[in-house]
Amino acid sequence: MPKAKKSSKRKKFDYTKDRKKLRKKLRRKLAPTIECAQIRNAWDDRKTVQQNLKEMGLQHDTKTVLPIRQPKLTSSEAMDVETDDVLIRKPYVIKAMEAQASIPSQSSKTLSRDLMEYAQHMLREHGENYKAMARDEKNYYQDTPKQIRRKIEDYKRCHAEDYATFMQSLKA
Repeated sequence: MPKAKKSSKRKKFDYTKDRKKLRKKLRRKLAPTIECAQIRNAWDDRKTVQQNLKEMGLQHDTKTVLPIRQPKLTSSEAMDVETDDVLIRKPYVIKAMEAQASIPSQSSKTLSRDLMEYAQHMLREHGENYKAMARDEKNYYQDTPKQIRRKIEDYKRCHAEDYATFMQSLKA
């Protein structure tokens, strides 16, 4: 049987490729991306993960965050416990993260126009009687009373203003 052509081909060094640049590119590609923008901006590639986080005032290992309580020692057995005073060189990272966390998030969930009309129809015809809603002829997907209640609660939560105006129009 004949051999494959590539196996007999002699390996040659490619002088046109910059190996150092390729290695750096590969290292950057394989390195994990840091999602948090504040940490990513303050990160120093020449330091270890623990050193970077310690400078930012963050903790790498959760086991060392809170000290483990030791049994009370008598005065003769008392030992000096060394405290690990941490020098935070980049406090702006924590401040920026706290500022971002304090901003209330807006829910972007919305319902389709059909689902809103479905919920309005059910409320208009049956009020809060979910068992009657389940027997309604407009219940094409044969939703159970619990499923209908969940859909109406989603409508109340996502479109609170529309729901309030709709309920006022029903009362009038």
